[in-house]
Amino acid sequence: MSDLLWLTDKQMRQIEPYLPLSHGIPRVDDKRVLMGIIFLIRNGLDWRDAPRDYGPHKTIYKRFIRWSRLGVFNRIFAEPSAKGPRLERLMIDATHLKAHRTAASLLNKGLFPDVSDEPGAG
Repeated sequence: MSDLLWLTDKQMRQIEPYLPLSHGIPRVDDKRVLMGIIFLIRNGLDWRDAPRDYGPHKTIYKRFIRWSRLGVFNRIFAEPSAKGPRLERLMIDATHLKAHRTAASLLNKGLFPDVSDEPGAG
């Protein structure tokens, strides 16, 4: 499938330090799973609708839940940006943001990354 999203090797090397280490049994490739998570969230799809190229949908879902609880996504978003210059304003084009029907409950469960310095945000 040509419409699948993939990080470059350089991009993946920049993200790898923020991913938890594997303990024991080798796990499904982090790059595949991470891209599956991004693809599903970006397109507002259910976990079971994940393209097979990204791995088993249960693996993608479980990794998303585990990494969310561990704060992996917070680190991926916050730490690299903290190394750069401090921006006064950050603009996001909302045409690429889709709210899944379960999005409202993610914040209450602590599964949505808080990337804002604003009090009460996230």
